[in-house]
Amino acid sequence: MDAHWTQGYVSEITYPHAYIAELNPLRLQLPFLAAGLAVPQIRTACDLGFGQGLSVNIHAAASGVQWHGNDFIAEQAANACRLAAESGADLHLTDESFADFFARDDLPDFDFIGMHGVWSWVSADNRALIVDFIRRKLRVGGVVYVGYNTQPGWAATVPLRELMSYYVQHIAPQDQPLPNRIQGALAFVEQLLSTDPAFARANPSIAPLVASLREQDPHYLAHEYFNSTWQPMSFAEMEQMLAPAKLGYACSAHHDLDRLNLSAQQQALLRGITDPVLRESARDFCMNQQFRKDYWVKGARRLNAVEHAAALRALKVVLLTPPVGIAHAVLTPQGEIGLDQALYGPLLGALADHMPKTLGQLEQALAGTSFGMAGIVEAMSLLCANGDAAVAQDDAMVAAVKLQVDRLNMHLLARSLESSEISHLACPLTGGAVALNRLEQMFLCAWLAAPGSADSLAPQVWDVLKPQGKRLLHDGQPLLGDAANLAELGRLAQEFVAKHLPLLRTLRLYPELASA
Repeated sequence: MDAHWTQGYVSEITYPHAYIAELNPLRLQLPFLAAGLAVPQIRTACDLGFGQGLSVNIHAAASGVQWHGNDFIAEQAANACRLAAESGADLHLTDESFADFFARDDLPDFDFIGMHGVWSWVSADNRALIVDFIRRKLRVGGVVYVGYNTQPGWAATVPLRELMSYYVQHIAPQDQPLPNRIQGALAFVEQLLSTDPAFARANPSIAPLVASLREQDPHYLAHEYFNSTWQPMSFAEMEQMLAPAKLGYACSAHHDLDRLNLSAQQQALLRGITDPVLRESARDFCMNQQFRKDYWVKGARRLNAVEHAAALRALKVVLLTPPVGIAHAVLTPQGEIGLDQALYGPLLGALADHMPKTLGQLEQALAGTSFGMAGIVEAMSLLCANGDAAVAQDDAMVAAVKLQVDRLNMHLLARSLESSEISHLACPLTGGAVALNRLEQMFLCAWLAAPGSADSLAPQVWDVLKPQGKRLLHDGQPLLGDAANLAELGRLAQEFVAKHLPLLRTLRLYPELASA
């Protein structure tokens, strides 16, 4: 295959159907306000390297934003375009090289440009083209989201990656499919590690990493580890590269939860650093950061105290997970840290009906406690980062996008009967997505076909799974026979109708056009 247009990027196999929440422009509101920055209005957005197009399709269908996007793997672009045709959203997708896409004269100026992963995987020439595109096409006040591999977290892995890449490109038989060559590289690395090399003794994280790679989807591994152009980048390097586009660092997409992620001594050190580049670089060392998810802005505006308080109190959020399903502890670089139930108890109680609430309303709900707005912002930032909550858009927008969301979700539900490749549905409340596994999607599909009884769901789902050779698991073991599988499906169906279906209705994921 002629590779001039890919410039070293893996095009032999496609990327998984991943959903990236940080590419949802609505999501930036909470981290921006937590950082004291004005939230820009997002009317036009661009997704560079959209993969299979699941994220860009969900964000276009579930919001009033006009989306453009480019991914130079034709198979991925074709799949993304088929999704766009289902929803009818305002979405314009192409499969050009970045050079050709950036040279187009029919693109609008953008308020938001997003890249997840692609920055680390394209050539230096393409990175320069991206920076020039941002310089020319991002509006003043506009935001860029970049998710990228960063140092120092990759320091020990870089030599391992280079070794595996060399094996795939030069040692493995080139007539073999790429997944087979990747498995060969992993087998060689395991053989090498079995000799107890000094490198592995000096870097004890390597052996567990190699073991975990065996469990990963080869499509993901191909794009993450085996592009010929692959470059982890420090924050300081990133700041230098984006400077010609007049971008300044705004904040982490997940808000910097230093109280959870850093020791008291580390927090004190960072508070004493006035240079923002040095502060972020030091934070990355404290956390051994491997992947950053950052917002950059062309001309940030800092809110005054009155504006800041008003904007925070007006921000709407919604709980996506039932309170009983939310973990009481989080794993951080400092170890497992328990969540303060004096804060999270009443906060989750106020959100438990899964209706959108403003932070001002939550502040009133916690009025009798010692937790003010700062505690609420930190807690909501953590819940949003974990996917348990999200920023909510206004009622008028929810109504405006509901039909195209329903169209897209009906198509995704139909695909769940064939495979488990997509595990999200679009949510009009959030402009983003909610995770739903294949069985949950299949139950919803069956319910839409015959609403009213949970008893009929298990046979409908088993009639699809059995011919595909699928079996349910119990205690990690596949169940044998129709009766055992139907019994387990029946139990799960009852749970779905009792717990999940009401939540899907409240979050407006239930496709109302199915019963229209």
